[in-house]
Amino acid sequence: MARILVKNLTPGMKLERPVLNKNGLVMLGQNTELTSSLIDKIRDMEVSSVYVQGGARNLPPKQELLGRLHDRFKNVENMPYMGVLKRLLIEHIEGLYEDHGSENGKGQG
Repeated sequence: MARILVKNLTPGMKLERPVLNKNGLVMLGQNTELTSSLIDKIRDMEVSSVYVQGGARNLPPKQELLGRLHDRFKNVENMPYMGVLKRLLIEHIEGLYEDHGSENGKGQG
């Protein structure tokens, strides 16, 4: 089971726990397979994170990933859009560690 920020949900993921509204009513049940429209509905409910099936990934330390990213982009950062792409990847990496609540990459299980 992994707790995932709503902004990082993707179609095909399955809920490990039900999604409840502010009144505690079940809006999406356990084992529901997420679609783009269901993810949009979860966002509209102002839910920050949900539990999805599957174990937490063991990630390398965040600084290691960011260092690798910097190395890969050092020769092309000044090319059009490469700086933008690098910033997007940095945001994605940081989001992975927000999901896991960990800087060391071990995750929360």
